[in-house]
Order: sequence, then structure tokens, then C-alpha cells
Amino acid sequence: MPATRLKVPYVALASQYAAIKAEVMAAVEEVIDSGQFILGPQVDELEAKFAAMCGAKYALGVADGTDALILPMRGLGIGAGDEVIVPPNSYLASASAVALAGATPVFVDVRDDYNLDPDKIAAAITPRTKAIVAVHLTGRPADMKAIQQVADAYKLLVFEDAAQAVGATYEGRGVGSFGIAAGFSLHPLKNLAAAGDGGMITTNDEQLYQYLRKARTHGHRNRDECEFWSFNSRLDTLQAAILLVKMRYIDAWTQRRRQIASMYQDALKDFVWVPTDKAHEKAVYHTFIIQTERRDALKQWLAERDIDTKVHYPIPIHLQDSAAYLGYKKGDFPVTERHTETMMSLPVFPELADEQIAYVCESIRAFFQQ
Repeated sequence: MPATRLKVPYVALASQYAAIKAEVMAAVEEVIDSGQFILGPQVDELEAKFAAMCGAKYALGVADGTDALILPMRGLGIGAGDEVIVPPNSYLASASAVALAGATPVFVDVRDDYNLDPDKIAAAITPRTKAIVAVHLTGRPADMKAIQQVADAYKLLVFEDAAQAVGATYEGRGVGSFGIAAGFSLHPLKNLAAAGDGGMITTNDEQLYQYLRKARTHGHRNRDECEFWSFNSRLDTLQAAILLVKMRYIDAWTQRRRQIASMYQDALKDFVWVPTDKAHEKAVYHTFIIQTERRDALKQWLAERDIDTKVHYPIPIHLQDSAAYLGYKKGDFPVTERHTETMMSLPVFPELADEQIAYVCESIRAFFQQ
């Protein structure tokens, strides 16, 4: 057993702000003093820097990560009568965005890396299929080359759900630069986190970008003319100002997450299944998920030692009450369902101390050696 007992939370949001509080407060005061609370210059600046980080031509700030998926789908005409392929193991917004755009989510199982299995997509395609949502779950890029090959063969659009993957790369390219559009979440739990809700859309399509500029503000062509019905979904200037401060640190925070992941991998690989990067990937470890057949007992063991863990996610989307109308049942997606019984997320936020990481690893080893 570890000699020293520590407390290890799953997240500690305030600790990140403690290190940059002076910069954040100065940025907030600048916005307050300017009075430009809606679509102020900080939003434009953040969008430019975010697009450059992803390697995309355009970025557009919106209210949250769900709207960052819905609005591009609506802009490309996806709606009633259409089907969109999504994985069933993601956060529910990956599928609810499809439904809220008016289309029908069609689920396809995943690989052991938690991302969509390209080899299973073709069997789910029908004449009504219009798009594929490639989710970069846990901060690991989906297999975009293989997914795009399927999409090209069937003339489908590809959307990226990059909510958990700010800064991840695939074959040297940033996620958010592959599909027709990508949606990012800037929720407080994400790697690049606002002090509240926020989202970002990236795209290389100028026509879609011009639509989105109107779509996030009720469909206004200008102050007095409305071109089409749409949402009110704008990233607040205050949030953009805070995020601009955090953009200065995102590379260092990502490096630290990857360092923590490496420490877990080295210490735990002989005891549990651990994720590892492939040669063409740079994962950003929004979550660090281990797997073991003894998950529930291990989770309880760690809780008794003040180590907080989570399960992402215990109920897959196709078995949620909200998805019952789609007609799926238990057993339809065996890889996803197996994961729900074996996976557990360890703390991986950048402010974790080496001592805390060592305590987590020692506690897990002690469980299996008892």
C-alpha cells in the first residue's frame, strides 16, 4: 500500500485559474470597461487564433458545443428525412445535435480506441444517409483517412465532433481541419475551457462560414434584415477574453496532459489496459481511460483512498430513454457495450502533482497485488 495518503480530485477547476488569475481579471476588466459585451473584438481575435491552431480557414464562436454541431448541419441542408451516422459511445450531444437538426441518428459501433470503426460504416448507409459524424473521443483523433474514404465513396459529408480534442492532430494536421465543419466545446471541463458555456465551429468552406455568421445571430443579414430563421448562439465577449488568456497556455497544458498519460501508461500497463498513441496521432487526453474486468471493485477501492474517478459513459446513447424511438436494443453494439462494463477515467488535469499521480498508480497496483 502507498505509505502516504493523499486526496486526488477528478478535476480542480479553480486551480487552473489560480495560476493565471491576474491575467484573466485584467482581460475581464478590459471587456467591462469597453462595454462591448456581444461580438466584441476579443471574439474576432479568438476566432483567428483558434482557426490557425486547427489549420482551418475559418472559426466562429457560438454559445456551446452542441450548437457548434447543429448550425453547420442546418447550413448544409441536413434535416427531416435524412440520416446521419454517429458512434453510440460519445456524449449524447453527438447524436442529439443530429436529431435537433431534424435528421435521424444512425449508430455504428467503435473500435477499441473508442472512435468510429470505419469498416462498419458502409453496412449502415442507406439512400437517406447524408453525413458521418467523426467523434474524436477522449481527445484521440478518429481515423479520418479511412472515414473520409468511405464518405467519398458514398458521396457523404463528414462532420467532426472535436468537443474533447482541442489541439489533437492526425497525420500532422489539426482536428477541425478535415471535415466540412467541426464543432468544439469550450465548456469548463474541456481542455480549453471558458468560465461557462462556449463553443467553436471550424470550416474551410467560405459559403458555409458566411451562412454561420448569420445563423448564430437569428439569421440577420444586418441589423434590420433577417434572411432566415435561426438561433441566438453567440460566444460572449467575456468568455472570448478569458479564452484568449488561456490560449497562451494551451500548448503547455496539453504537454502536461500527455506527460501525465505517459506516467500512467508506464506504471499501469502490466495491470490494466491503457491507451497509447499511434505513430500518426497526437492525442490530448481530455480523459485518460483504463479498462479492467474488475472496474467496479477498483473504483470503490480508489474512492476509499480519496481518489476520484469517473465512467465516460455508463449508459451508451442508443440505450438512453431519449433514443428509444430509434428502436435500438442492448446487444446491438457489442464493443461500445463491453466498454461500459470495463472502462474508468483517471484524473488527468494539468495541475495534478507528480506526487498525486504516483499515489494513484501505487493505489491501483496495490489493488491488483492484494
